[in-house]
Amino acid sequence: MIKAIGGYFELDLRKGEHYHKDAIKLNTARNCFEYILLARKYKKVYIPYYTCEVLLQPLKKHGILYEFYSVNVQLEPIEIKKLEKEEAFLYTNYFGLKQNCVERLTTIYGTQLIVDNSQAFFAPRIGSIDTFYSPRKFFGVPDGGYLYTDKFLSIEFPQDKSYMRMQNLLQRIDEGAEKGYSSFQKNEITLDDQPIHRMSKLTDSLLCNIAYGDIAKRRKENYMFLHKYLNETNLLDLEIQLNEIPLSYPYMTTDASLRKKMISSKIFVPTYWENVKGWISEGSVEMLLVNNCLPLPIDQRYKIKDMNTVIMNIFK
Repeated sequence: MIKAIGGYFELDLRKGEHYHKDAIKLNTARNCFEYILLARKYKKVYIPYYTCEVLLQPLKKHGILYEFYSVNVQLEPIEIKKLEKEEAFLYTNYFGLKQNCVERLTTIYGTQLIVDNSQAFFAPRIGSIDTFYSPRKFFGVPDGGYLYTDKFLSIEFPQDKSYMRMQNLLQRIDEGAEKGYSSFQKNEITLDDQPIHRMSKLTDSLLCNIAYGDIAKRRKENYMFLHKYLNETNLLDLEIQLNEIPLSYPYMTTDASLRKKMISSKIFVPTYWENVKGWISEGSVEMLLVNNCLPLPIDQRYKIKDMNTVIMNIFK
């Protein structure tokens, strides 16, 4: 394609660089997972009950067997699986706070471990372990995924296009979160069962526009502020490590009505993950996490005064 010179302007973005400069850049995190499955030719994967159902899409698509495993209240596997040659063990770095567990599992499973860092964008890859990331969990981008692997597919994937997925991001700026939510939901649906593509030029450019150092600092500060005031009443005991940058502050409570109260005060607290209710029994750790764990927002859009608002709404 001949480069156009002149004419109307495109979106003006800072020409920075990717945080994960050496990763394979694909269109979604679930497609990073699919890439690993195809490249490694896995026949079976152990996955946690406490995970997003979209990870089943590539497994079902390629007829790969999977078996669920449970985690304890520390969000760590309750048992060690003995893997056969063509099997893998998938672990989620929950809330970006389980890097120590990832390191322990690395010593157990070696390169048969797959690390889902969708909730841990700033966590480093360990050695030669297959690892993938979902930048849209941390930043205002429409799609995209980063993959680290040493096993490559000899396929030239087409490049994705993302401009049609930008409405919810732009609408939130102009009209607020509520107005853009239906567009956000539609965008989520469009990402289902997408074929593996290279990351779009738009998402690539947006991810090179981000001040990663500033964002990491703000997230850590907000997390530590909430932890200072909520630690004593938080039923989930997850200590943050020095180099960890969290997705959110996971606050476990016995007050089943708190989530609705927070949302009514326009503090939007998601549920991870409703699909788990169809997989697991009442009284399990996973069911408790789905119903009673509130991932409180601590991201780069908010300052300490906003964290004060969160705290006041919890105790009012």
